[in-house]
Amino acid sequence: MKAMQVISLTLLCVVAASAQILKFGKCPKPPVQANFDSNRYVGKWYEIMKLPTQFQKGECGTATYSPKSPGVVGVLNRELLDDGSINSIVGQAKVKHPSEPAKLEVSFTDIPSPPGPYWVLSSDYETHSLVYGCTDFGIFRMELAWILSREPTMSQETLQRLHNILSAAGVNPEKMVPTNQDETYCAPMNE
Repeated sequence: MKAMQVISLTLLCVVAASAQILKFGKCPKPPVQANFDSNRYVGKWYEIMKLPTQFQKGECGTATYSPKSPGVVGVLNRELLDDGSINSIVGQAKVKHPSEPAKLEVSFTDIPSPPGPYWVLSSDYETHSLVYGCTDFGIFRMELAWILSREPTMSQETLQRLHNILSAAGVNPEKMVPTNQDETYCAPMNE
């Protein structure tokens, strides 16, 4: 048991130092988007808010999804770094079980790691998407969440509705940070 406590404490310190969201307990199983249609989901999405992560350090974040094959969507994530350079990563999202098409697993070409959960909790395909992912690490869990929009802005009403969904799932939306999508600042992403 002592070894597990040392490992858990070490993991907690590492993740806390990198601003990752780590909590005690197992991952919740929130309901996902009913009748999810990946064909309607493809296209460009702007990141509006996210739970802090160690792997996203920039602003102006976008995710572009493209159809690859049945149950598989191509992923291109981009962000603008402080030095003005654009960071991008390519991957794919696969439906884990055909009976739950809104539960995808994402993997990236340049990152040798197991696929991570990408669950679409809510999307109307035209204005918003709420994505949640959670991985269990013994007595802890690491949570990820993104609020995405087809435009660089989102109404407060929609944002509040998505925060309510997160709250109902046991995720604290107050831990989310806004993403700068200012047109002038993000101009290099559109060149």
